[in-house]
Amino acid sequence: MIAVPRVVVSAPSSGHGKTAIAVGLLAALAARGLKAAGFKVGPDHTDAAYLGMAAGRLGRNLDPRLVGAQRVAPLFAHGTADADVAVVEGTMGLFDSLAGRPETESTAAIATSLRAPVVLIIDVGAMGQSVAALAHGFRAYDEMLWLGGVILNRVASDRHEQLLRDALDDIGVPVFGALRRRDLPAVLPSRQHGVVPVMQRGVEAYRGIRRLGEAVAGGVDLDRLLALARSAPRVPVDVWSAPEAVGEPGQPAPGAEARGRRPLIALAGGPALSYSYAETAELLVAAGAEVVTVDPLRDEALPKGADALVIGGALPETYAEELSANRRLCIAVAELARTGRPVIAEGAGLLWLAREFDGRPMCGVLDATGTSLERTVVGYREATARADTPVAQVGARVVGYKQHRGVLSPRAGQTPAWTWGGGPPEGFVWRRVHASQLMVHWASSPGIARRLVAAALSVPPARPAAPAGAPAGGTGAPPSAQTGGTAPAGTSAAPGVAVPAVPVASSAAERPTPPGPGRPGSERPASDPSVPDRPAPDRPAPISPAAGGVVPISPAGPDRTVPVSSAVLASPVGASPVSPAGPIRPDRPAPVSPARSRPDRPPVPPAGSRPDRPAPVSPAGSRPDRPAPVSPAGSRSDRPPVSPAGSRPDRPPVSPAGSRPDRPAPVSPGGPPGGPAPHPSAGPATSGPATSGPAAPGRPGMAPPSPMAPPPGQPVMAPPPHMGPQPGQPSAVPPAVRPAPVLPADQPPAAVPPASRPPAAQPAPGQPPLTMREPSADGESAE
Repeated sequence: MIAVPRVVVSAPSSGHGKTAIAVGLLAALAARGLKAAGFKVGPDHTDAAYLGMAAGRLGRNLDPRLVGAQRVAPLFAHGTADADVAVVEGTMGLFDSLAGRPETESTAAIATSLRAPVVLIIDVGAMGQSVAALAHGFRAYDEMLWLGGVILNRVASDRHEQLLRDALDDIGVPVFGALRRRDLPAVLPSRQHGVVPVMQRGVEAYRGIRRLGEAVAGGVDLDRLLALARSAPRVPVDVWSAPEAVGEPGQPAPGAEARGRRPLIALAGGPALSYSYAETAELLVAAGAEVVTVDPLRDEALPKGADALVIGGALPETYAEELSANRRLCIAVAELARTGRPVIAEGAGLLWLAREFDGRPMCGVLDATGTSLERTVVGYREATARADTPVAQVGARVVGYKQHRGVLSPRAGQTPAWTWGGGPPEGFVWRRVHASQLMVHWASSPGIARRLVAAALSVPPARPAAPAGAPAGGTGAPPSAQTGGTAPAGTSAAPGVAVPAVPVASSAAERPTPPGPGRPGSERPASDPSVPDRPAPDRPAPISPAAGGVVPISPAGPDRTVPVSSAVLASPVGASPVSPAGPIRPDRPAPVSPARSRPDRPPVPPAGSRPDRPAPVSPAGSRPDRPAPVSPAGSRSDRPPVSPAGSRPDRPPVSPAGSRPDRPAPVSPGGPPGGPAPHPSAGPATSGPATSGPAAPGRPGMAPPSPMAPPPGQPVMAPPPHMGPQPGQPSAVPPAVRPAPVLPADQPPAAVPPASRPPAAQPAPGQPPLTMREPSADGESAE
């Protein structure tokens, strides 16, 4: 039932001042202590916002084209609940219709359906007695129209006012007031700001509304106007209800009780109103959602735990720079879309989700760029949905409104949102993102709220919103406009986009083990004993007791710290060292690292050594970080002699690397011991007495040489471990003694104190310098 006093404010055309007078009238009535309600005919958000600000409650739109003519009266009854008076501002002229349907969609048609009197605002700045003909024509044009009277605007003087009143009195049209030219200045903020001044409760908007209210209160007879409003009859009509519109009155959305929560939906707006029509939030609440507003211009993060985002069509394009500057919120919006949560954008919201607009970076959810046109696109569209989304099911037909200057390139993605006759597809549908410049009034399709709540409940609860300074994650890969599968180019730096973290092992036990024998991915069977297990190049070689040999002794000596492998340091405390070649097998003894050898275990040689030949060793006592390479023929006088046996009194001399303990050392054929050393440039000797003795096994005809004394005054140096005897030359080493400690193949020799170095052998005259062989990794000597 419509019983509230009401009046419709209209004009012959736009530009007569009906918005200023309607706002001032509501402000004047509210100043009297009346509960006023403001309405705007048509889809315009801006005028409705100022009407609501003047009345002290949300302004609402009455658009028969968007919601259907049958819903206008119920929506009006819903918006006037508990109100003392209602003021409805018309659109354009009294009988005008943007869609060309004045009989159902004009201001006169709405006034007729509400049985409300019409007050005509007439700009008489350049008019005299003709005002009577104008008023009479509007009254007589439609017999169903109730023309209650007129308000004269921009009156020049008292005489002009009296002339106009006399002319209208002759035809019986009441005059409710007259405003002078300077009574209604342009005090409201520019329309290019849209609803932002009202939404943010700007001081300029408050001052403008108060000034308009004072002007109307001083120039209009409010008592007579209220009497006219109260004369409106009662209209029997069912009041629109959001719970009834969503389908099940008072019942939450499906799945809400089972999940034990209400989805939190972020609605773009501010403390005073949102960028959507007033019924949008009411429908969402009735569907079982918790609605929280987020200001795209000021807030830097989405509400904590937001499950969906709705961006209404009232967001002005003129604030593109402010939208672009709010990078933190752009990243949060892109992350919300990437995680598959519903995002519905209308009007300029589509531009905000694009990669960039007029060269400014935006959210980057859609792979499209926007530019501004010189003209404004305005009009209604009868659209058909192209995909199943929370907004509509595929094939559904809706009526929407467009008013924008910015356009996207491309116009639509691989899956467009809408199609309509006479134009290409428009909008983007990706995952659960529905973005289009077509604005839809949810009161005409209340199922949108119910589907949106169900979609928000179908995804896991959102994590609390991360601080807006850092993205919560990577932006998803929005659809390419051409292929629908590529990520937006604009999201590489911002927006967006979180990369999954690669797990890093914190200890050796957590690191993945490389393939080895008996492990999946190994290229050889674990039971093949003929293939040696080669150690990893960055780890010490494992020593197997089954191979035989002697116990490895650290080259650092008993009073030095043994270098520890990095793998040992990284392993957990108490964990056994693991061979890099593979896991420990029952048929093989556990490998032992030389750096962590235990005295209670039997000695083992390095892996790959031959059991019939002791492993070559470097001179005992050499430093692990520096070899002692000195040729006997080219010894240096600034380095003391080195003994390969070390300085241990309880241990006999040890032969250098490459010598065989089971045969005597060969003697150089160059001459008797103590003979002069040949010059390094001298050629090899071709003759010389051979020393009698048994031939070395495996090398027939090779006699063990006797040690040679260095020349007087020349220091004796140990043979370098990296050099060996030249082909055809005997090895100048002391007689064979007990085997020396075995060192790993990759362990450099340690230095020996100079005091324990015996005289080194010198080559015979005419022979090249003698060198020592360096053991290779497989136990054989290499040049």
